[in-house]
Amino acid sequence: MNITLHSRISMVPIEIRKDQKHYIVEDMLRCEYYEMPEVCIETINMINKGSQLVEIERKLKEKFPNEEVDLVDFAKQLYELDLIEQIDGVKIEKQHSPKEQLGLLWISPKLGKFFFNKITVLLYSVIFVLNIVIFILYPSLFPHREDIFVFDIMVVNVIFWLAFTFIFVLIHELGHVLAIRAHNLPTKLEIGHRMFFVVLLTNMSSVWRLKPKERNILFLGGLCFDTVLLFASLIIQLIFPNGHWLILGLMHLAVFDIVLRMLFQCSFYMKTDLYFVFENVSGCYNLMENAKQTIRQRLSFLKSKASEEVVFSGEKKTVFIYSLFFLLGIILTIVLYFMYYIPEVIYAGKQLLPGFLQPPTSLLFWDAIVFLLQVSIFIILLLYSWRKKYLLKKM
Repeated sequence: MNITLHSRISMVPIEIRKDQKHYIVEDMLRCEYYEMPEVCIETINMINKGSQLVEIERKLKEKFPNEEVDLVDFAKQLYELDLIEQIDGVKIEKQHSPKEQLGLLWISPKLGKFFFNKITVLLYSVIFVLNIVIFILYPSLFPHREDIFVFDIMVVNVIFWLAFTFIFVLIHELGHVLAIRAHNLPTKLEIGHRMFFVVLLTNMSSVWRLKPKERNILFLGGLCFDTVLLFASLIIQLIFPNGHWLILGLMHLAVFDIVLRMLFQCSFYMKTDLYFVFENVSGCYNLMENAKQTIRQRLSFLKSKASEEVVFSGEKKTVFIYSLFFLLGIILTIVLYFMYYIPEVIYAGKQLLPGFLQPPTSLLFWDAIVFLLQVSIFIILLLYSWRKKYLLKKM
C-alpha cells in the first residue's frame, strides 16, 4: 500500500445515513457499520467523485478550519477498515474475510409486527408497571434465594433451573428476533457469555439501518417478553395461593430467574439491552470503551498505556455520566452475588459434598456425580464462549 496526497482512491459500496449527532457508514459487502462526523462524510463524498487527496484536503481545510485534516492518515484508516477498493487504479486485495451472513428471514415480518406495534408496546409498558405494583403490594412474592431449591434432590433442582433458564432466555431472544423481523431485517442467534453465565445472544448489527428512534424497541424486545412471563408467574401465585406445592414452587423459581436476569440488565458495565438503549438515546456510541478509559485516567492505579478512545466533541459529559452507571452496575452485581448466588453455591456444596463419600448404590452419591457433570458442561460452554471472544479480538 502506497497512499500519498497525489493518490486517487475509490471505496467499496457503502451507504451513508444521518444519525442523531453524526453519520452511520455501512459497508454493504461486509455488513459492518461505522460512526463518522460530518468532515469524514464530506471527504468520502469527494473521494467518490474521483478527486485527488491533495485537492480534497485543500477544500476541507477551507470548509472546516477548526478541524485537523490529514487525508493520508484518513485514507490509511479507510484501508485498515477494508473500505478502499482501489488505489490509483490498482485493486486492493482484502485483508479480512467476508463477515458471516445474517439470516432468520423465514420468520415473517407480519409475525414480528403482530408482537411489536404501537398497541403492544403500550401493553408491555402497562404490564411492566403492574409487575412493580404487585411487588409493592405483595413483597413476599419478590425472589428469595431458597426459591431455586424446589426439590430435595439437588440434581433435579439444577435440571429445572437450567430448563427454565434456557426456555426463558430463548423466549427473551425470540422477543429481539421478532422485533427485528418486524422491520424485515436479518439476524441470527449466537452463544455468548455475561461474566460467568453462558447466554444466547441475538445479533443486532442490522439495527443501524433504522432511524435512532426506531431502534429502542428492538433492544427492549427481550425485556418485553420477560415482562409478560413475570406477570403470568405472579398472577398464578395470586390466583392460587394454596395451590399444589410443585406448581407454586416452579412459579417461585420462574420469578427468581426472570427478576434476577432483569436486574442484571442494569449492570451497565456489560453490554446489556439497557446499555444499548442508553447508548442509542444519548447518541454516543462506544460508551463502554470510552468510559473504561475515563475511569483509568481518574484512578491512577488503573492507568495504562492504551491509546485513548475517540470521544467526539460534546460527548465527554455523557461518557462521564455513563461511567457512574458503570460503577453502580458493578456494585449491583456484587450485591446480587452476595444476596443470592454465593449463598446458593454454599448451600449446594454443603448438601452435595457428603454424597461423594457415599457408596455408588446411594442416591446421594449419584446426585453429587450428576451435579458435577452438569457443572462441567456449563464450564465447557463458558470456555467456548471466552475462546470465541478471544479469537475475534485477535482478528
